[in-house]
Amino acid sequence: MTEHDGLDRLISAEQDERRRIALFLHDGPVQQLSGIALMLDGALHAITDGNDEEATRIITLALQRHRATIRELRDLSFVLEPVVLRDQGLLPAIRGLADQVAGTHSLHVDVEAGDLGDLGETAQVTVYTLIRELVEQSLRRSPLTWIRIAVTRNTDGTLVTSVADDAEPERRRRSFEAIEERARELHGTIVVLTEGAGTEVRVTLPAHNARR
Repeated sequence: MTEHDGLDRLISAEQDERRRIALFLHDGPVQQLSGIALMLDGALHAITDGNDEEATRIITLALQRHRATIRELRDLSFVLEPVVLRDQGLLPAIRGLADQVAGTHSLHVDVEAGDLGDLGETAQVTVYTLIRELVEQSLRRSPLTWIRIAVTRNTDGTLVTSVADDAEPERRRRSFEAIEERARELHGTIVVLTEGAGTEVRVTLPAHNARR
């Protein structure tokens, strides 16, 4: 595969991500906010008609939907660029993602991490993005009961990121092409293991690029 082919795949992956976010916003929060506006119109009509009880019922439901929409947008914001990654570093961000996934999907999500030491900002963002995308792949292959996330440093300084699950094994190479391109940005390698139940993906970054 040429460098041009790799760039094309990376651009395509970014475009797919933008489409996914746009579709989520259109079908989720935008539709919910439109529904809330209609409900508030109904509440105003009920107040005008002197039906305070009906108005109270509608406003209560509208508030419930409004709070649910805020949670969805907050979750999306966290996934795209978690503040904790910028302010506290990679490990707290990974644990935050794991807690969010575990709570939302009723899964057991383990996080194992060694001494990340002098891990650079670029490497932190790359690793977090890889983990997020791999976890999303695991969820798309549901049903599953657990996900294991591991980030460790070898004695030679190389950084190994692993995401494993017990969902139906992923055997389509194309599913990992975008992830492979992200790893190659820092001259990393990817290994996909599908023996037995589930899938494990390991991404290794060389020591000199793990400090970038």
